[in-house]
Amino acid sequence: MLKNIHPFLVKDQEVILENLKNLQEQVKETHLNQLFALDPLRFQKFSAEYDQIVLDFSKHRINQKILDELIAFAQTQDLAKWIKKLFSSEQINYTEQRAVMHWALRRPKNSQSFVATNQQVHTELERMYALVEKIHAGQYRGATGEVIKDVVNIGVGGSDLGPLMVTHALCDYKVATAKPLDVHFVSTMDGSQLSDLLHQLRPETTLFIISSKSFGTIDTLSNAQTARQWLEKTLNADDTILKHHFIGVSTKPDKMTAWGIAPENQLLLWDWVGGRYSLWSCIGLPIALTIGINGFKQLLAGAYAIDQHFQTAPFQQNIPVLMGLLGAWNNNFLNIQTHAVLPYDGRLKYFAAYLQQLEMESNGKSIQRNGEKVDTSTCPIVWGEVGPNAQHAFYQLLHQGTHSVSCDFIAPVKRYNSNQFTYAKNADALVEQHHLALSNCLAQSRLLAFGNQALSADELKDLPSYKQYEGNQPSSTILLKELNPYSLGMLIALYEHKVFVQSVLWNINPFDQWGVEKGKEIANQLLPILNGEQGDLSGFDTSTQGLLKILLGKTDG
Repeated sequence: MLKNIHPFLVKDQEVILENLKNLQEQVKETHLNQLFALDPLRFQKFSAEYDQIVLDFSKHRINQKILDELIAFAQTQDLAKWIKKLFSSEQINYTEQRAVMHWALRRPKNSQSFVATNQQVHTELERMYALVEKIHAGQYRGATGEVIKDVVNIGVGGSDLGPLMVTHALCDYKVATAKPLDVHFVSTMDGSQLSDLLHQLRPETTLFIISSKSFGTIDTLSNAQTARQWLEKTLNADDTILKHHFIGVSTKPDKMTAWGIAPENQLLLWDWVGGRYSLWSCIGLPIALTIGINGFKQLLAGAYAIDQHFQTAPFQQNIPVLMGLLGAWNNNFLNIQTHAVLPYDGRLKYFAAYLQQLEMESNGKSIQRNGEKVDTSTCPIVWGEVGPNAQHAFYQLLHQGTHSVSCDFIAPVKRYNSNQFTYAKNADALVEQHHLALSNCLAQSRLLAFGNQALSADELKDLPSYKQYEGNQPSSTILLKELNPYSLGMLIALYEHKVFVQSVLWNINPFDQWGVEKGKEIANQLLPILNGEQGDLSGFDTSTQGLLKILLGKTDG
């Protein structure tokens, strides 16, 4: 069961946790059908709206008493104080002795607090904007004088997932440029993505962005080195290639310089920006290249709006707080250990993959801030897919399987009817398709919640057991007025702050990722053997030895 480390709060907290445990026992035998039947105003009571976003959490297995006790638990965990700590320069990432200030990346230029930080941030953003304008105007040229037509972002993790997700989500907002411009993404260390691209692109018109916070990630640098060799085989192998065909984004200007990137092509970020929170910085260069400077500023503005909401809204109406509390209730009291993210908009194709890193890398921890092991479950397994596709894949498990799963359904209210679109004859048909997606979104959450009760009387008549639905699977529905740069900024920031709320409830540090590092170190021990530089296998387990022998062609037979 969840526990707090603050001695002066233990008594109150034990009472609250006991209350929640008792409520969990009661609700365990209560179906969502009953909860809705008991309260015709349930939707009004268990939904929240802010700006362009609506959260409907009425299909969760909660009542007002449960919600009140969850909020009381958050208060015993000092959530309000932790929110203040987040929006400060305090080193709350205590294992790395770093502040956590990704929120500072989206503050307006004229903010009166953290003036020095604001100046640093906006200086780099202005440098990025100038580069974007130059590329968009067709004034950025390769070593041979040809205009750049393709930009390849080389990164991994937060340097890839965030920019990739956002550029795809906002494809409708791609800006016009003087010459056609395409943005591509490469992340896999095996070179497969890069190989495919290099067969399609021309060296003379290709620009590479090397995005790496540490500028030491082997995945990224190996791809960058291959790109460099590709350019050198066609163009002159000299400094002009590096000057005209590579941009670097990192916290390490010295490493970028050593690699050969010209100082004027270096964009900086800071240690207080975690990789998975970095799309708001110059790591977002591919986003700005796709949706333009104004679009990027709108993305930042949407996130900033949620930053303000998170800091000021009472917990009862605070959307990221509510999302965090609901997740903890499902995880820790209802024993739901997996969470599906189901956007009903194809533009959000990569959103679930982005959230997998954001949530599981942040809260996939088992050690509390006091150094003791947690005594409860922390982060659920996060997964998902675009909803209409998922309906034909894993919804069978959601509806009739043996696993309890919580879900987030996400959809825009409007599409295809903005002044931005000029589809003419196709407009009405596309609006109908959007309505088809919305109807499926609502139908699926309804069936998951209510099971057989969502069926008509005729459908229920003589219904065999294999066609029946138990329901009682909890879900949230998040509606955006429209999917645009501003609302997407809001949506991403909501999930960022939800993750933080849950880290406070579980008393863990969500801003380090030591579990990511060790595997890389072990890989460095194996690489010299595969490269033929070392032959002694005796230090490895017999499984690894056997696999290495196969890979090296040294099997015994």
